[in-house]
Amino acid sequence: MSRGFIEVDDESDGTVPEGIWRDREGQAEAFDAIGDRYDEAFPYKKGQLAAAEWLIGALPAGGRVLDLGCGTGLPTARQLVEAGFEVVGVDLSRGMVKLAREYVPGATFHRLDIADLEPDGPHDLGRFDAVVAFFSLLMLPRAEIPGALRTVHDLLVPGGLFTLSMVEADVDYFRIPFLGHAIRVSGYLRDDLRKVIEDARFEVVEESSYTYAPAVSDVPPEEQLFLHCTRRG
Repeated sequence: MSRGFIEVDDESDGTVPEGIWRDREGQAEAFDAIGDRYDEAFPYKKGQLAAAEWLIGALPAGGRVLDLGCGTGLPTARQLVEAGFEVVGVDLSRGMVKLAREYVPGATFHRLDIADLEPDGPHDLGRFDAVVAFFSLLMLPRAEIPGALRTVHDLLVPGGLFTLSMVEADVDYFRIPFLGHAIRVSGYLRDDLRKVIEDARFEVVEESSYTYAPAVSDVPPEEQLFLHCTRRG
């Protein structure tokens, strides 16, 4: 195991399990149960706040932003709404979407998976000046991340901005304990993450990292990577 995640007992041989969609629904149910304890466990989000501030400084006034995997809407959706942007948030967890609607009434939230968001599909939300994905892509198997990035690329206007964060760890859909539940996570070492992003036709214009220690004992310290990107093509 690389830094950032701890192993729990699992009969899996490490391959991506069958029924990924059903398993992701199970992950959403875990976050339904976690609710606002997530924000209690991660109270000081310095890197995330700084990344949103970068976006605020780079976007034109009144720009349209998609918060992908918005969670409770805190702090990012609220931060962007207060800066005057039109914010649309999506999350697969019903509980998280419910809390986000309560906490950030100035944004619009939908219970959707990234797989639902393809342009011109039944859940097309339009085009965006920016997309943020803070710790949401790590909920996918690595095999699905390039496709998710292609969807993000297609949702952006030409020259649009993409800001994302991942935990630095060399793991693929690995099962870990998280706030009393079990979830699966993926990660990359930083050079590998840059390559995946660049292969999806993004240019990385700025990068930062933060060592973060959550406020609970069953989630270990982690190295958080933040990449600021522009859409190519």
